[in-house]
Amino acid sequence: MLRRASALIAAALLLTGADEPQLVPDVSQREVQIQYSFTGADLLLFGAIVYPGGVRPDKPADIVVVLKGPEQSIQMREKQKVAGIWVNADSARFESAPSFYAMASSRPIAQIVDERTAAIYELGVDKLQLSPSSLNDSAELDRFQAGLVDLRDRAGLFVERQGTVEITDGVLYRARLPLSARVIVGDYTAETFLVQDGRVVAAAVRDITVRKSGFEQFMAVAAEQWPFFYGLTAIALAVSMGWAAGAIARRL
Repeated sequence: MLRRASALIAAALLLTGADEPQLVPDVSQREVQIQYSFTGADLLLFGAIVYPGGVRPDKPADIVVVLKGPEQSIQMREKQKVAGIWVNADSARFESAPSFYAMASSRPIAQIVDERTAAIYELGVDKLQLSPSSLNDSAELDRFQAGLVDLRDRAGLFVERQGTVEITDGVLYRARLPLSARVIVGDYTAETFLVQDGRVVAAAVRDITVRKSGFEQFMAVAAEQWPFFYGLTAIALAVSMGWAAGAIARRL
């Protein structure tokens, strides 16, 4: 970690001639491996702020970091009780719901940017652009979006940690964001935004890959590349386990 911090400072010195502030970000893990014992990860997002000529402004800047997972198309359904039976009622489809979203900021977002800027950069779960494709009215869409946010928040897939980004001497910053054990595999992005006077003046992105490894990776590859044999093997295992359980029960 010390070597990476030194490299960031060296890169920052090379950028001091830029006209606008620059960000030199990094992340503690560029690749996260999921195994059977995976219980989640704690990612450290850190970096340096480089100001033109190396001169910091009188008013300190703010940092917002956002960690996003692959987008998904998701159908939300609302259940109603009819004649004592729960049945599907209204529904709404969202085409670009992030499978995972985590955000941290140096101060509460409402104190850093206005509503319009927060919506443009999706700074907060309530500002996510989910691209609804169904013809529900705005009130219904707001209700379904709130339901989606609530479900993923309880699953640890939507996280907000406002006011937790640490900025040292106005130059170095760091933030920790949790990666839930329920995340899906795929390409993730760690975005960093530098905000001054309510305006985003610099942004940078680092990519993170979440993938399966070990036996989980083997099973995923087998299911994708040899689905017929994978299915036969699964059926054979289910039958053999059922037979074994029956044999043990008869002996007892």
